Amino acid sequence: MPAVLPPALAPLLDSLRCPVCGAALQPAQGALRCPTGHTFNIARQGYVSLLTGTRALSGDDTAMVQARTRFLATGTYAPVSRVLTHLAAEAMPTRGTVLDAGCGTGYYLAGVLDRLPTARGLGLDASVRALRSAVRSHERAAAASWDVFRPFPLADQAVDVVLNVFAPRNPPEFHRVLRGSGRLIVVRPTHQHLAELHAHVPGTVTIDPDKERRLRRALGPFFEAAGTRRLEYPARLTSQEAADLVGMTPSARHLGQEDLAGRGALPDRITVSVLATSYRPRGAPTRTGSETRAIRRGRR
Repeated sequence: MPAVLPPALAPLLDSLRCPVCGAALQPAQGALRCPTGHTFNIARQGYVSLLTGTRALSGDDTAMVQARTRFLATGTYAPVSRVLTHLAAEAMPTRGTVLDAGCGTGYYLAGVLDRLPTARGLGLDASVRALRSAVRSHERAAAASWDVFRPFPLADQAVDVVLNVFAPRNPPEFHRVLRGSGRLIVVRPTHQHLAELHAHVPGTVTIDPDKERRLRRALGPFFEAAGTRRLEYPARLTSQEAADLVGMTPSARHLGQEDLAGRGALPDRITVSVLATSYRPRGAPTRTGSETRAIRRGRR
């Protein structure tokens, strides 16, 4: 374990909270510890292991992380990153804090931090394999293992921007940790996203046509939309890039090797189509007792 606190993690100690009792955390010989003695190891790779109790139900495995790293390095999703970064920059104060909920390998968080030289960033993800990449994605990117369906290990109103890119959502917690002047930025696919891939590989996960309505219903009590950007463009792929695109998505869990073996059947051209919306927090919403209990149990 590292003998010293990772430099990117140190500025975030005032925002982090013990996920067991909610107390503040302090460094303690390669770990973080609260006053009551709950201790969370800092992995030698530099992320902190905060996820306790019941483990997350899913998370990118090694093959998925490797495929994601290779694919994102091609720059195919760079326009998506630029739109996200622009929306984040509009909302970020000097020396603000960015939380990437479901950060994966840290690709999008790193893009925002590149644009904002005084910002600090924290990525949360259930996959420790992805977090090993996230902590290397940027010198100001800290990372912690966490299930985004559980209450976040953060103080109230601790962050200025929450990023949620192709990831699960926890609207009540997004609202709680955001400052009143902050913004939630949600990037999600439209029904046209990767349509060619779905046509070539029927087993790939498709977009629920009711997705936007469900999103509005989930976010409505906590946020109001401040502006939406639609981004759509074609992109050419090599056979390896097409295979990595399939391999980095949830579809990889549903497809056997025989489904991916015939790379010649994969498309050499795809449509990237996403919506990016910036949301402002509403006043404190009324939360029912059943909703609170569900959140504490880590349910959607």
